[in-house]
Amino acid sequence: MSGAGRGGLAGRSGVPRAEVGQNDYGPLLPPDLGRWEPRLRVSVVIPAYDCQDALDRTLASLAAQTYPAHLMGVVVVDDGSEPPLRVPEITPAGTLLVRVPEGRWGRGWARQTGAEAAAGDILHWVDSDMILDREHVEAHMRWHHLLPYAVVMGDVRFTPDGTRPRAGEVLSAVEAGDAERLFDGSAPHEWRAGVLAETRWLRDAGTGAYRLHSGASTSVPVALLRSAGGVNTALNMGEDTDLGFRLAQAGAVFIPDPQARGWHLGPSTVMLREKEVHRHNWSVLPDLIPDLRWLRTHPRRTWLVPYVHVVVDVGGARYEDVRASVDSALAGTLVDVAVTVVGPWARLPAGRHPSLDEPLLDLRLVHNLYAHEPRVSFAEEAPAGSAPAPFRLTFPAGWALGADSLAELVKLAESEGYGLLSAVLDEGADGVRAARLERTAAFARAALVTGGTPEGDIGGDIGGDIDGDIDDAVHRLFGSLWVSAAEFGVTTAGEAEPVAGDPAKWRAESTRWKREAERLRGEVESLRAETERLRTEAGRARNERRRGPLGGIIPTTRRQTAPRRGKSG
Repeated sequence: MSGAGRGGLAGRSGVPRAEVGQNDYGPLLPPDLGRWEPRLRVSVVIPAYDCQDALDRTLASLAAQTYPAHLMGVVVVDDGSEPPLRVPEITPAGTLLVRVPEGRWGRGWARQTGAEAAAGDILHWVDSDMILDREHVEAHMRWHHLLPYAVVMGDVRFTPDGTRPRAGEVLSAVEAGDAERLFDGSAPHEWRAGVLAETRWLRDAGTGAYRLHSGASTSVPVALLRSAGGVNTALNMGEDTDLGFRLAQAGAVFIPDPQARGWHLGPSTVMLREKEVHRHNWSVLPDLIPDLRWLRTHPRRTWLVPYVHVVVDVGGARYEDVRASVDSALAGTLVDVAVTVVGPWARLPAGRHPSLDEPLLDLRLVHNLYAHEPRVSFAEEAPAGSAPAPFRLTFPAGWALGADSLAELVKLAESEGYGLLSAVLDEGADGVRAARLERTAAFARAALVTGGTPEGDIGGDIGGDIDGDIDDAVHRLFGSLWVSAAEFGVTTAGEAEPVAGDPAKWRAESTRWKREAERLRGEVESLRAETERLRTEAGRARNERRRGPLGGIIPTTRRQTAPRRGKSG
């Protein structure tokens, strides 16, 4: 490969100083295939189980890739096959075969085992029943040279069931750039194709672009993968969706590349058993992915990952004011929240202390009140981030949210894609105090573009001359807005109405009002029908009056006017 290619790779380390807002990667111009100089190492990781023939074909296609061999390594992860898998004769040089630890099993463990064995800057997942076009890996990697927080997804097509070429045939066809002749037709997954069409290939998908993340052919910077927490080893299905969601919260941009072509031999499990797959995954994923709102309908459930993480700073507030703030967050119509109360908890003595005259009595009372509330935790300092919760609301003790305050703020942020909403509480000598609703993905992205990548900078000086202010970066990338807290029902603790009732009662009341609305709607429909009937009868009556006694139409007579009199002589 040689030449600059389109979109020239700039910067000291070969990575340009680029910003991508939302998921609109359109301004990035990847170099033409075959006309650029790669420098990043990639580890292709293939989880496999009892599939030697399929694995042979996948490795044969990898042996014919255009990406430089000295920059590409392959890790095959045997997920407990019996007999154990082996490295075939046709395979990339230096292919490594590892086995999932004894007593462990499943796709989550296989993927994470491969990630830990990988030595590249980029990790490229590939399923063991894939055949890759000769430029597949290169197509992925050109994006990673442009953007150090890109997650690239190949263009996977599905072949008719029964297509089983030999490894030698695969190698010859891929080397010739004619892999498609191995199959009698192929087609994309209809749902995926529909999402791509509706979102301009995910450019308009916003923070929901992770929905297409799949392990069949996806590549991710190792640093970004680590910052997202790696693969969930507890999952044997749905692990790719869970990882995609967490990568989104870590600031990833998801890029589908139609030139990274690959073929999945036969239909996928989802295509064959879609309802059963959903039935299984929807018992697990709601706990992990707050975006699945339609699966979080129970009014009293506590979920592992909250939709909103609320942070309340105690400061020097009285116990009653802190209680009003925390209770208002827990009692809103958006119940899918967790609260962290920030204060100097370590200063509370563990031993004997006066019950009524303790110097930090208000702090003690707050701790007493919420010590066993599962949705409340305590911290000495505000957490650096709230991932994987998609939103965080921060406000000082002494202010109380209205029943719909949090729900309406989140609704506004979601509808417009804002990365930050600042709700003004008051203004004094020290400046403006505001409650802040922060989108986790937006602040993670802003941190990446202002301070390099997480856990080491594979992109060199990407931060360079970019303004280091995180809020400014969030505004550029996602947008931000100042609003009045009062307009969203936020008041001081003293003015707030006492928290009463519970979500179950609100739900029952809502149900009663819905029934009443249905009853009134029925009455309106009855009145409308009666009005229409009366209008029809009135029309018939008018027609009858116009007909003579013999049934003929009575002609309408023109009104006669008296002649005008002239002036008297």
